[in-house]
Amino acid sequence: MVLLDLLTLGLWSKLGRLTHYAFDAVLISTILAGMQRSTGLTLKRKSEDKSTNEWIDKYLGVGEWVMDQSVAIAGSSGWFERRR
Repeated sequence: MVLLDLLTLGLWSKLGRLTHYAFDAVLISTILAGMQRSTGLTLKRKSEDKSTNEWIDKYLGVGEWVMDQSVAIAGSSGWFERRR
């Protein structure tokens, strides 16, 4: 691994760190999407900047997509059952 890091001029370790941060961001977005679905709470937007609000919508949309996919996979597996 050290040789690979030397050959790529340190980019290999930076790629791992970037992947870790991206995974954490998706995980937080998924938690926020779950909170929104189960309680109706959502982020309060203080910014009136249109591009910032669009970025927040896209970020939360990623969490909703991950949540939908997770529920679909869990629902089709034999490990979970739906109770209401």
